[in-house]
Amino acid sequence: MASLRDALGPVVGAKAAKRLAAALGVRTVGELLRHYPRRYENRGELTDLASLRDGEDVTVQAEIASVTVRKMRNRPGTVLEAVVTDGRGRLALTFFGRGSQHWREEVLKPGVRGLFAGQVSTFQGKRQLSHPEYELLGPGEAVIRAADYAAEIIPVYPAVKGITSWQIADSVRLALDLLDVDDDLLPRAVRDRYQLSGLADALRGIHRPADRRDADRAKERLKWDEAFILQVILAQRRRAAYAFSATPRARQPAGLLAGFDARLPFELTVGQQLAGATIADELARDHPMHRLLQGEVGSGKTVIAVRAMLQVVDGGGQAALLAPTEVLAQQHYRSISAQLGPLAQAGQLGGAEQATRLALLTGSLGAAARRKALLDAASGSAGIVIGTHALLEENVQFADLGLVVIDEQHRFGVEQRDALREKAGEGRPHVLVMTATPIPRTVAMTVFGDLEVSTLTELPAGREAISTHVVPAAERPRYLERTWERVTEEAAKGRQIYVVCPRIGDDSPAADGAADQGAAGRSRAGGGAANVGGAAADDVSGLLADDLGGAADDEAKRPPVAVLDLAAELGGGPLAGVRLAVLHGRLPPEEKDQVMLAFAAGSVDVLVTTTVVEVGVDVPNATTMVIMDADRFGVSQLHQLRGRVGRGSHEGLCLLVTEAEAGGPSRQRLDAVAATLDGFKLSRLDLEQRREGDVLGAAQAGRKSSLKLLTLLADEKLIGHARREATDLVDADPALSGQPALAAAVAALLELQQAEYLEKA
Repeated sequence: MASLRDALGPVVGAKAAKRLAAALGVRTVGELLRHYPRRYENRGELTDLASLRDGEDVTVQAEIASVTVRKMRNRPGTVLEAVVTDGRGRLALTFFGRGSQHWREEVLKPGVRGLFAGQVSTFQGKRQLSHPEYELLGPGEAVIRAADYAAEIIPVYPAVKGITSWQIADSVRLALDLLDVDDDLLPRAVRDRYQLSGLADALRGIHRPADRRDADRAKERLKWDEAFILQVILAQRRRAAYAFSATPRARQPAGLLAGFDARLPFELTVGQQLAGATIADELARDHPMHRLLQGEVGSGKTVIAVRAMLQVVDGGGQAALLAPTEVLAQQHYRSISAQLGPLAQAGQLGGAEQATRLALLTGSLGAAARRKALLDAASGSAGIVIGTHALLEENVQFADLGLVVIDEQHRFGVEQRDALREKAGEGRPHVLVMTATPIPRTVAMTVFGDLEVSTLTELPAGREAISTHVVPAAERPRYLERTWERVTEEAAKGRQIYVVCPRIGDDSPAADGAADQGAAGRSRAGGGAANVGGAAADDVSGLLADDLGGAADDEAKRPPVAVLDLAAELGGGPLAGVRLAVLHGRLPPEEKDQVMLAFAAGSVDVLVTTTVVEVGVDVPNATTMVIMDADRFGVSQLHQLRGRVGRGSHEGLCLLVTEAEAGGPSRQRLDAVAATLDGFKLSRLDLEQRREGDVLGAAQAGRKSSLKLLTLLADEKLIGHARREATDLVDADPALSGQPALAAAVAALLELQQAEYLEKA
């Protein structure tokens, strides 16, 4: 008999164990049996070949329609092509051989059905698998162990190079035959309450289901395993958080916060008032606040953060505001300084009696300015310190760090957030993280209850609506020409425009991640031709890899539109005479600051930029945004970007320029963005497409998610039940001393070097 903890070698054989470890990273019986089937095939039911996408590793069940053999043109040998069909579509199986392939012709015959595994590609317009692995299921000389499969249902496993679905199935069959589950990690009371099967039955049911209902019952139980283990860990973490102390920072009746509120030129929305009151109460407690503040773009999160920071300063502490970019850090510094006025001018002529100081710390500061900022932070004379990753450096010290505010928290890894939190010395600081559109990871943490959450749904008075439209540049070139005409019209009215590109340019592959190989292509300014280059690569500013899957997708054959290329085209073409400037991350910091100041002051009409303006940039006179190659950005990122317009008294307009084909997944995403301004709806779409990552932080560390079956949108109800059950269990038995199997499962998950990320998340 074999337990889930046993090594694979004695169970499946040394050769198979070695193959499984190399291809899948599984080394124990439990790890193998947690490698679940991706789907099931009914024996004799052919796979829908039209559903296949280029680049996918697939296993299909199909019938051979024809077999042809021809000599290779440029070297000795033959090419055998077997065409398989599902009765509607066709797929070519291509085999290259140095000599005759008669032995393959003997087994691959028309009418024979089989399982064929390989990576889908397209060659000369035909979808194919090149040198696929195969196992035949019908009569014939080369029938290979078809009877070893489940009687009617064939499990199809996620396969990778070096191992096929049926090789995995063989090993799973051997492991199940010897399996002995001595204990169940899910408590009996929970199983009984929700009518869940035992672990051994669930593992057999998912790998060898008698029917589809059997597989569904097994999946439901195994989803509970994933949800319950994580909820137990999170419940333990929440319980442990109360053991840490934090310095209470109660609101003072006549301090900086009161002075700031008196200076506000507008009334807080009801949502801002409620969120502010909650945060104020938590800052006054003696254990650390850990709160997520989420709200629509422009809903007023920064005002709430400033009020929280001032309450901490009033209480004798300091606050650090961590921003993801220098542009945003500098903007925060300028805008908060302006909002505070004399309240931020301690020691200066005209400063208020109870004033504090603001310090700015970024990587580009000169030596003298850096020394002053470090001294102000370390001495405590700066109550609020605003900065980028430079705040995380070892030599940055605080006198009494009471609050950490993280703006656009998804831009930071868990280790970076922890590095700032540790600068508080004894105890822990309060932590407030903010996001404008919950990205999948944030949604995951929210659903799992790992953070206390405040949500803003109202927009402050005076914010105008933003209309969004898709511009199909390839199908309707005239629409792109009209885009630039509209930009010119807006500039003539004295308004300002952003043009956002996914790449900087200048023919620098190292800088942009894409090589310019000199191929001619369509001008992005509309009409004519431009030297826009050749091979595409993944785009760091939000590209979804799935959107580049099809070889027929022309977008995958050229690099993204670049700032430097497009600015030159526009300046010499449709926007000639319009005051135009460029902004991107490779500009010197002083130049970036000058460009942004010029744009904010109205001396630049059109800013051609990268996503450096995605968050925090506030220019009320900017009314229009044109996003080039919009299909190369994520849903949440598009929503963030368009939030830069419509911030003043004029309506905002966002134009999503794309060459993606109508009806394809990329266009569907853009249509969804254009159809709603509800960032929370869009975050769910983002989650559906990109999955939730790993709620323990492993995804940010480059490891695989621990969630194999659980999906947060479909399983929210199950997760809610698991959270309640886990919380009750941990309250009654914090160390899990009465649940040895569960304790072992929790320890095993944390042993995968995820404990540190859980603690820092």
